[in-house]
Amino acid sequence: MGGAQKIKGERIVATAQPHIITFANEKGGTGKSTTAVHTAIALAASGRSVGAIDLDSRQRTMTRYFENREATIRRLDKPLLQAQFEVVEELSEANLEAAIDRMDVDLIVIDTPGRDDPVARAAILKADTLVTPMNDSFVDLDLIGQVNPDTYKVTKPSFYADLIWTSRTQRAKAVGKSVDWVVLRNRLQHIDSHNLRRVGAALDELSKRVGFRVIPGLGERVIYRELFPKGLTLLDLADLGEVGIAHIAARQELREMIAGLGIPEAGERQAA
Repeated sequence: MGGAQKIKGERIVATAQPHIITFANEKGGTGKSTTAVHTAIALAASGRSVGAIDLDSRQRTMTRYFENREATIRRLDKPLLQAQFEVVEELSEANLEAAIDRMDVDLIVIDTPGRDDPVARAAILKADTLVTPMNDSFVDLDLIGQVNPDTYKVTKPSFYADLIWTSRTQRAKAVGKSVDWVVLRNRLQHIDSHNLRRVGAALDELSKRVGFRVIPGLGERVIYRELFPKGLTLLDLADLGEVGIAHIAARQELREMIAGLGIPEAGERQAA
């Protein structure tokens, strides 16, 4: 089960209908769980209460991250921000619903397994914001669109784009609004290349045809691998006195990513 929420400063009271952010990608190795945890803690740092639900009961990467974080909080006796979290052990839509209902929070971050799964599809259907992290390569791009091997122009959307399109249509009929689909370019290299530009051009073309937004995510940095055993995020390093120049650059990437997600404030959700 999840740990208690710890919020610095004034806490905003949770609303009846939390904003759900679902991280989903049927390919593994895209930094999905790491990005989900950083998103949860960054949103908690903005003064909102945050819950996290792990639907990958086999790997439990997000859950392990938060468990490591709780251990660090106890070991160092530091009041680090934490999300209420739990893993759904027995996967079913009813258990996902129950996990959501147990969380009296402003925002819920859901991490789905890197495979096609009926409960993951249900989480996509529930998303107000759907985030699809992908590595900056045509291997990952193939999940949402196929390209001509000679011109690198998009030939057609792929099965996953069709799946999201169907989910968005169903959600619009059910609740009267669609999902904000964000494709996150994770593990971006810090040097320009033909591949970088070609993938970017293909994504821009696909975004117009399929209807998603593209924003930069977290770069390829060793620091993310080093943070996991302690359950730390880039936002914690200043409190622990471990900030270097590379960390400052990475933290700025995180802040720009959170801004790009455009998660509404509680008052904005109520007004909608």
